Amino acid sequence: MKFRIEKDELGELQVPAEAYYGIQTLRSKNIFEIAKRPISRQMIKGLAVVKKAAAKANVDAGFITKEVGEAIALSCDELLNGRLHGQFITDLVQGGAGSSMNMNANEVIANRANEMLKSEKGKYDKVHPINDVNFCQSSNDVVPTAGKIATIRLTKKLLVEMKKLINAYYDKAEAFKDVVTIGKTHLLDSSLITFGQIFNALAHSVERDAKKIEQAMNTLYEINLGGTVSGTGINAGAIYSKKVLKYLNQFSGEEFYQAKDLVDSTRHLDGFAWLSSAVKTFALNLNKVANDMRLMATVYKSITLPHIMPGSSFSPGKFNPVVPEMVNQVVYYIEGNDLTICRSVSEGEMEFNVNLPIILACLFENLNFVRRAIRTLREKAIEGLETIDIQEEYKESNAVITTFLPLLGYEMCEQIYSTSVKENKTILKVIEERGILTSEQIQELLFHSLQPGLPYEKTNKTS
Repeated sequence: MKFRIEKDELGELQVPAEAYYGIQTLRSKNIFEIAKRPISRQMIKGLAVVKKAAAKANVDAGFITKEVGEAIALSCDELLNGRLHGQFITDLVQGGAGSSMNMNANEVIANRANEMLKSEKGKYDKVHPINDVNFCQSSNDVVPTAGKIATIRLTKKLLVEMKKLINAYYDKAEAFKDVVTIGKTHLLDSSLITFGQIFNALAHSVERDAKKIEQAMNTLYEINLGGTVSGTGINAGAIYSKKVLKYLNQFSGEEFYQAKDLVDSTRHLDGFAWLSSAVKTFALNLNKVANDMRLMATVYKSITLPHIMPGSSFSPGKFNPVVPEMVNQVVYYIEGNDLTICRSVSEGEMEFNVNLPIILACLFENLNFVRRAIRTLREKAIEGLETIDIQEEYKESNAVITTFLPLLGYEMCEQIYSTSVKENKTILKVIEERGILTSEQIQELLFHSLQPGLPYEKTNKTS
């Protein structure tokens, strides 16, 4: 391998001659080998949007030449189109509050821009990573802004998948609106409920969680770009600060706005914690769905899940509820990441929070994990799920006693229940043998009890 020599204040390093990254990126790579995974592609694109906006603003402010600004912008466009992502080699977990990933972007963009201007990688004679690409910026306003761009894009992808899950639930509610099952409380038979009502409730739950997530996401449109190192705006001119926001919105397709108090926005990262909490809340509801499906499929046998893979290397013909099991594990992971985010947000010191890299890493994981989990849940479990109508089984269950409460009263129903248990007879047998109700009266009450308790409403279905 051929190398070039690059220098910084700590000395010299051999950098691979063909690399677009430079000495500071390589130092970080050599120091931080923790996750052994690079930053996410969405984060790379977020950094590219910020750098492109800054370059355009710096040209307008007269801080860099039009030629340099255009070369930087074209380099950023390549990153936005998926090129050179392999040149981002800094570890996902890094000290320095994200300075390494910022410098990785600066060096890759600068070297590609120099190449466009017929210079050499590592020479930095026409475009410099700091003096040009990073001008009017600090890692302290670049990385949070890029992180918010990436987070918003990942959250929007999650919201799309949540809408698909909502629709899948509504479809099942429609398909099974008249299918009756025995509701469970304390894991015991309680009263009748339809699967239409159950799946309606699941859809409403996801709709509610989607609103919470969207509300939390919207707080991330407030950014501290232009505040530079601590929110005071030092070394960023007024023209640059105004223009950079305009270009950021133009290139991102979003509507970001500069925080009224840039010092506050630089010091505090509570917006990320709020979104993480909303995602975790959705995950908690999702965990209950997974638990309920496992119970209904294996214990109560009121539903059947699609057989998507053999369930045992020991027992032939065994099929396990593997998708709900996966969902449970994803939720546990999300809860752990949320705790890391909460602790990291609260443990910032003074003018900045150095824990931003792990906050972003955990939040990106949670958004990706839950999105992929609910897509798998929908495609591999919900869409192929079938239900079992238990109308005849209900007549044999002691839970049928609730049907007779309005007519017979609590005390008499309690006596009938006790007798059925003592004599090992069904509730219906005891009522008939004691002559409490005629056979016709019993059948009429059962008929009415097996009708859906609430009308199914499809008008709320998400398009």
